Amino acid sequence: MMNNTKPTWRDNLKALGYLLPMLIIVGVFSLYPIIKSLAMSFYTDYNFFTNQVNAVGFDNFKTLWQDANFHLAVWNTIVFVVGVVPVEIILSLAIASLLNQINRLAGLFRTLYFMPFVTSVVAISMVWRWIYNKDAGLLNYLLGFVGVHPIDWLNDPHYAMPALIILAIWKGLGFNILLFLVALNNVDQRLYDAAMLDGANSWQRFWHVTLPMISPMTFLVTVNAVIGSFKVFDEIFALFGGQPGPGHSTLTVVYYLYQMFYEQNKYGLAAASGVVLFLTILVVTLFQLWWSKKHVHY
Repeated sequence: MMNNTKPTWRDNLKALGYLLPMLIIVGVFSLYPIIKSLAMSFYTDYNFFTNQVNAVGFDNFKTLWQDANFHLAVWNTIVFVVGVVPVEIILSLAIASLLNQINRLAGLFRTLYFMPFVTSVVAISMVWRWIYNKDAGLLNYLLGFVGVHPIDWLNDPHYAMPALIILAIWKGLGFNILLFLVALNNVDQRLYDAAMLDGANSWQRFWHVTLPMISPMTFLVTVNAVIGSFKVFDEIFALFGGQPGPGHSTLTVVYYLYQMFYEQNKYGLAAASGVVLFLTILVVTLFQLWWSKKHVHY
């Protein structure tokens, strides 16, 4: 029997008391840094150590607009997102579909694919630095079988970004595969049976049954992949030894922020670049939400 009694102010206070510890944690470690970063982006004359603000304005954003390195960082970030997200989603879905049809050793394969996601980025980057090695790397050794000359993946500006994209895709597959496996297991088998009775082949069943049924999970995976790709930093720092690639070829917005804050002590400029990144991610996410209302089947 449902209780339709409206909560009293005592009930609301009691609920607030239970939520208060978490609200304090969220406020201190999430909301306050966001507000502080937004305010700091307008500090044009600021002493970080004394927290003294002498002047405010839009000069930081004007500097970003005129900074060629920031333009390069934005472009590299877009290239990285476009290079990683579609391939990562397609590969994750393809592998998850294959794993969903395996009965023997299914748990072993799922564990193997998930291991990169839970492994330290530093450890992964050390392995991939060896794989990308020009003289003794595994990748160049395999490419030699098809007549490709050794490529200096980590020191050639033309190949640094592809090397980073390959690493990011490989690292992000495991988590997305597990999410897709959950969605695939929840598709009603009766839909496939009905499609087979109508004469649909395997590709038609996948296109007209599987994809619409897992579209909410596909949307979730896409949003997570886009946000994570816009914030890429750890892989760059570890793979290229604390540098944004040869000739700044893998300089991204987050790495630019890191340089401004920790290396050049330009705190207002770093905060301004963070605000630009936040607004970019917000706009892209809102566009994805708008798109999902028309194409995602709940």
